[in-house]
Amino acid sequence: MSSGGGRQWLLLAALWVAAGAVGAAPAAEPNTQVPVGSRHYAATAMPDRIVASPAQDAATGFAVSWRSVPLDAAAVLEVTLAGDSPDMGQVRRITARSQALQTENGAAQFHHADVGGLQPDTLYAYRVQGQGSWSAWNHFRTAGTADQSLTVLYFGDTQNKNLSHVSRVIRQGWQTAPDARLAVFAGDLVSGGDGQDDSEWGEWFAAGGWLLPGMAVAPAAGNHEYFEEFEDTPQERRVLGRHWPVSFALPGNGAGVARSTTYWFDYQDLRVVVLDGTSALDLGTAAQQAQWLDGVLTGERPHWTIVVVHQPLYPLRAERDNTVLAEQLRPVLRRHRVDLVLQGHDHTYGRRADEAGDLPQYISSVAGPKQYRLSEQARATMRPVAEDTQLFQVLRIEGRTLRYEARTATGRLYDAFEIRRGRGEARRFTEVTKGRIAQRDCPRPHSPKGRDDRCWE
Repeated sequence: MSSGGGRQWLLLAALWVAAGAVGAAPAAEPNTQVPVGSRHYAATAMPDRIVASPAQDAATGFAVSWRSVPLDAAAVLEVTLAGDSPDMGQVRRITARSQALQTENGAAQFHHADVGGLQPDTLYAYRVQGQGSWSAWNHFRTAGTADQSLTVLYFGDTQNKNLSHVSRVIRQGWQTAPDARLAVFAGDLVSGGDGQDDSEWGEWFAAGGWLLPGMAVAPAAGNHEYFEEFEDTPQERRVLGRHWPVSFALPGNGAGVARSTTYWFDYQDLRVVVLDGTSALDLGTAAQQAQWLDGVLTGERPHWTIVVVHQPLYPLRAERDNTVLAEQLRPVLRRHRVDLVLQGHDHTYGRRADEAGDLPQYISSVAGPKQYRLSEQARATMRPVAEDTQLFQVLRIEGRTLRYEARTATGRLYDAFEIRRGRGEARRFTEVTKGRIAQRDCPRPHSPKGRDDRCWE
């Protein structure tokens, strides 16, 4: 490098450091990377937005959703045992159910196919059909037996800037836990409501990459999966967005009042139950969902239980009121000795035990870049907590032990604990503090837009 070039570089570096020293905020970034007027995420003849989800019994089946332009004939999924030869051998063809959707990106058709009658812990190859085209062959392994180990990834709200900011968290999660077989998303997958809903969903699928078609994906609906119909009028009401029912092929065994957004499934020695907090709080279905949850958890079931709900039962932000949800659900969670309640919504991190004992552990996390501030109540009752931090979580079940880890976007350990099953229903909870990094708080007195309740937009 010439001396002139070197001096120029040093000057730029000094200016950059000086700007950082005074806390200069970066320029505002759009919510999607799509240029104004672009239809980059329009459906084509090639199938896309492929995502696999578990069947109620994940050892014997799974389901797949995908998208294409409207087809001339019924869409088809092909599945076969995965092998080492490029000759895929004898394939089984499954006809999908299809539904049209018109968006700002034009006409599309979404397809759902249920793949059942499979063998446990078996690797299958599948592909899906477009208009005169096929997807790549994807691999999917069914759940094993109750005594096999299981690794689960859990992501809080993704919501904003999925492609530019969330994708690195998902990649880091997969790099940290390459053996993960199940991925749980705790709601607010996209922001929505800005006229770019389909492009936002396109970026969520792009951010998920090969993870979405290759493992069992279990999403919860958040408040941003809904929109306000007749806003600011006496007829105002919450309505589920059009993308949710078509984007995922879920088990279909939910509560009658929220059938498309609640469901449950068994994965080896784990039962996962997904609730709809928005429906519970805004549409008055909390009591019905609690009754349904009680029925799902009654009787014989796997040893470990996780409940997923978007809104936290113990809020982390000031002026949140989820009392109705908490009053209905907490007695059921305690009675059935649920281990973990995985949540999102408040765009911070916090964990606390139930008021009646160590379990359930209530956890709220955020994977996306939109970051809020913690309330004083959350700081006083939760440990650890975090602001200004993108996170993912890894859960490992091995025999009688469940280990939980929360890690930052760069893979550093932020929080950890273990639950060990004793005889009968006894559980022993142990904090794991070795290797954790220090608590992270928002470094700025105000957000880039000057709002006291936010750290980053």
